[in-house]
Amino acid sequence: MSESAPPGMVADEPPAIEAHGLTRRFGHVLAVDHVTLSIPRARIYGFLGPNGSGKSTTIRMLCGLLTPTSGTIRVLGHEVPRDAEALRARIGYMTQKFSLWEDLTVRENLEFIAQVYTLERARAKRRIAEVIEEFRLEELEKRLAGTLSGGQRQRLALAAATLHEPQLLLLDEPTSAVDPQSRRDFWESLFALAARGTTILVSTHYMDEAERCHGLAILNQGRVVAEGPPQQLMARLPMHVVEVQADDAQVARRALHGLPDVTSLAQLGLRLHVLVRREVSEPARLVRQTLAAAGVEAEVEDARPNLEDVFVAATLPGAGAPSGNGAERGGTA
Repeated sequence: MSESAPPGMVADEPPAIEAHGLTRRFGHVLAVDHVTLSIPRARIYGFLGPNGSGKSTTIRMLCGLLTPTSGTIRVLGHEVPRDAEALRARIGYMTQKFSLWEDLTVRENLEFIAQVYTLERARAKRRIAEVIEEFRLEELEKRLAGTLSGGQRQRLALAAATLHEPQLLLLDEPTSAVDPQSRRDFWESLFALAARGTTILVSTHYMDEAERCHGLAILNQGRVVAEGPPQQLMARLPMHVVEVQADDAQVARRALHGLPDVTSLAQLGLRLHVLVRREVSEPARLVRQTLAAAGVEAEVEDARPNLEDVFVAATLPGAGAPSGNGAERGGTA
């Protein structure tokens, strides 16, 4: 599908990240299994998956911290890991765990990071002032980093990761230890960075965060099992979604459990979210008749897929992976 280039990106500019057949083994464990990616510049691209799905290992290979067992990587036009040192000044990396110095103040941390990136004195002074304002750190400048709340630490870590104005920002589950409002504020900062031309790769296990991304790869057991814009992934879900409202959701669940054409059941309060195989021509009717036969009174209707439905469908054993271009990509997107 043809798309116009986002702000900060030239239409014919090569992707920020290209990876082909990326694989990593740890002994007999296959952590990343032939992953292929093409991530445009000035976009927010997400990795969605559970712990152990290969998200962190893939990110570490993309930024040159870990050597692939096989496969090729180009980041901002450089081969990785060969050119990892040359890329250092063009990449920002924020880990899940707070990795700045807790016994230094907010300003001292930023001053030290400026030295690490060998920023010229005038530029360092300007950039520290800019990130302190941008990430609302003015009242925290003299506070020790170790005394900050989770959301405050997150803002400081993002300020440090972007201090040298990287073209590519890699974020490894950066919001796992903060409150919902801090997560919301954090994403507003990411959109502002992308609007200025920064490419952002962020791993997450939150569905609402994944839905915010311009593009998304769902990882499971080291493989990309679905890839594309979130809205397209939801629109092209290869299953029907039926919603059931019953006074006793557990009784309704038991009545539907084991039905051959039902692939997944998820309870949301008094509602059940039911995934039904695509081959069924009237999924709501099937569910309604099954419940009626079991003596369960319920309201049953077709529903719109959400990203959790996509994730469940893509990670079912033997499932085909819905991709943003409509093709079945299996596990090697």
